[in-house]
Amino acid sequence: MTERFLYKILFFLSISLTAYGQGQEWTVFRGKSDLSGRSAVPLPDNPAVIWNFSSGSRSKSSPVISNNVIFFGTEAGSIVAVGDDGKLRWKSGAGSAVEAPPLISGNNIIYSSSDGSVKCALKESGRIIWSYKTGNQIAGSANIWHIAGKSGILVGSYDFYLHCIDPLNGKLLWKIETENYVNGTPAISEGKVLFGGCDGILRIVNPVTGRQEDTINAGVYIASSPAIDYPYAYVGDYEGTFYKLDISAGKILWRKPAGSDGGSIMSIPSCSGNRVLIGSDDGNLYCFDSSKGNIIWSFRTNGSVRGSPVIADNKVLFGSNDGYVYIVGLNDGRRIWSFNCGSPVSSTPAVTNDRFYVLTEEGRLTAFGIKK
Repeated sequence: MTERFLYKILFFLSISLTAYGQGQEWTVFRGKSDLSGRSAVPLPDNPAVIWNFSSGSRSKSSPVISNNVIFFGTEAGSIVAVGDDGKLRWKSGAGSAVEAPPLISGNNIIYSSSDGSVKCALKESGRIIWSYKTGNQIAGSANIWHIAGKSGILVGSYDFYLHCIDPLNGKLLWKIETENYVNGTPAISEGKVLFGGCDGILRIVNPVTGRQEDTINAGVYIASSPAIDYPYAYVGDYEGTFYKLDISAGKILWRKPAGSDGGSIMSIPSCSGNRVLIGSDDGNLYCFDSSKGNIIWSFRTNGSVRGSPVIADNKVLFGSNDGYVYIVGLNDGRRIWSFNCGSPVSSTPAVTNDRFYVLTEEGRLTAFGIKK
């Protein structure tokens, strides 16, 4: 048995083990590769602060979790690993700012930086295994697909390409050219990849072949990422319009303004049943009826809502640039709980069985849960 074949077996075995531990794991930005922002575990009814950890540097990243360790990037160019006891496990230099949330794949952590590089390292130590270079800055998180024993890491770049990389060796599998920056994270579901860009075009791609199957032209910058509830998807644009898409038909089902102020949408939607939620730069979290596109309720904060909401147990968890993290009811939008983190929260929370983690822009990671 060759070393490469053994490594491949261990790689896919570790993926399988991770898949059965979703209650404890939050290995992908937004929790799942479809970016739908749904958690299978409930939120605490009255969460308290368990601990705080300061990275010493500002951050635009969001946390991910694997084996009770929380990982995130910093603007100082570091990947930080913190144990669930709030103590530093390791810190590794990336060479330039790590704005995008990292991705956990088996025993590895994949992270991107503003110099256009994608690195794969051991999640236990931070030791780099391979590195891949794109032609420009990377702002969005990597995502990963697994189909019929094959896998690929997807990452968008300001070089106008979506890149697909072999997770075993960091070699290019394929890339799709666009007409402007690819700023967000590609969403993956049911053997389809959906991503937008600053060219205003949403592209539907076969992840195995890299063939572009269809396009949907929104005509406006899409700086954020779509969320898939297959066969539908939802996404917002830079002018504050919110869309429902039919992936199988390759068309827009409805487009509606998120509020009356035209705030840009940098947030990623969350969807559950007939409700779909989106944050706006106008300071509101909006809940839409997914079938008709009308607004059911809105929740006003005192800052832009650029972070993405998480739906768990008929509750919605999200942060705002007013420095607060909120829990509101999914059905009525009423405030259930809030906490002032002391610094803008533009990240997406990570949720586990009995805790959730929030990262502020000043680089402070806070663990919330039930004190024992």
